[in-house]
Amino acid sequence: MAKKSLIHREKKRQKLEQKYHLIRRSSKKEISKVPSLSKNWNKNII
Repeated sequence: MAKKSLIHREKKRQKLEQKYHLIRRSSKKEISKVPSLSKNWNKNII
């Protein structure tokens, strides 16, 4: 049987995941929109 602290920790993680799910998703989209630094360097070199 798992310890109570492990059970509570898992419940807390799930609660936080649900709470910040939309924020995390929007942040990932914004980060993916930013062009990578290596692409910018290649443009400047050529």
